[in-house]
Amino acid sequence: MERPKIIVNYRGVEKQFYAEEISSMILVKMKEVAEAFLDCTVNMAVITVPAYFNDSQRQATKNAGVIAGLNVIGIMDEPTAAAIAYGFDKIPKGTGGKNVLIFDLGGGTFDVSVLSIGDGNFVVRATAGDTHLGGEDFDDRLVYHCVKLFKTKYNKDILENTKSLRRLRTACERAKRILSFSTRAAIEVDYLYDGIDFSTCISQARFEDLNKDLFTRCTDLIEKCLSDAKIDKTGVDVVVLVGGSTRIPKVQQLLQDFFEGKQLCKGINPDEVVACGAAIRAANLTGHSNKDMQNLVLVDVTPLSLGVGINKGCEEMLVVVPRNTPIPTKMQEVFITGNDHQTVGTRSQVPRHSGSQVNKEVVISTNT
Repeated sequence: MERPKIIVNYRGVEKQFYAEEISSMILVKMKEVAEAFLDCTVNMAVITVPAYFNDSQRQATKNAGVIAGLNVIGIMDEPTAAAIAYGFDKIPKGTGGKNVLIFDLGGGTFDVSVLSIGDGNFVVRATAGDTHLGGEDFDDRLVYHCVKLFKTKYNKDILENTKSLRRLRTACERAKRILSFSTRAAIEVDYLYDGIDFSTCISQARFEDLNKDLFTRCTDLIEKCLSDAKIDKTGVDVVVLVGGSTRIPKVQQLLQDFFEGKQLCKGINPDEVVACGAAIRAANLTGHSNKDMQNLVLVDVTPLSLGVGINKGCEEMLVVVPRNTPIPTKMQEVFITGNDHQTVGTRSQVPRHSGSQVNKEVVISTNT
């Protein structure tokens, strides 16, 4: 399968980039900022990714770090990093364990994880998420609401003009931010399309109605995560908010209603908590952490099921390692194939379809 490329037109010149090349540019900039602040060379990094990133996405992220000139000493899930930052700051040693739910709603992804934290032990019980749910989806709903208003009033379709659409999206994103602390927000764009000015006002109630199904998807995933963790919602001691989109009042209201009035943890910056957790983990891995975190034990899980494609065309997957299995782990499965040259080997050597003649048995050992 061909790798997708991103096409960019800059000053009349068309350039094509792989996704990891774009990511590496961001990492290079972050590396420069860190070096300017620390006044020393930065050559190692722990990079966080959404919990529901698959193996190829995680490998691409690691490759981006290599392109940026970094030695990536760890890839960790964003909710886990947030939990480390919270546990480091809020749960003193000797106070016993707590069940912490990390609600991570950012700009493009949504993750929810349940962890048991106590005495330097961070045990991920379960994780769930959606890599296509976040603040950008709320922006989309506002944008297309405005597009419909404009078409109804002027009989013109803004979707035909990408520049107008981009300007409208910027105004809608600004309005979304205002609605986090105000009941109404204005969306105004001068000369939006064909010289026509556009102006409308959106209420908080209307914004919530436009995104009602997206909010419901968030609570559905919380229920799924709690079910996988085998924990009732009354067993959750703390709910930690992570990501800029958790500032939306409706999101906070839904969480409080779901957890029957439990106070949400707002004492840590939702934009910085993941970075703080990654820094603590990096210090721990390089032997620079303080004595309270030197014995940090992190037990993570596989966010997605691992397996192999079976039948012609890999139309089905046989699960070898179920999702939310604690790692590291080792599991085995026996497969029958019609490949004369197949021998006992690693997962990458397993044929992608079964043949017509049974010749060999293949044993898979998966170490994660």
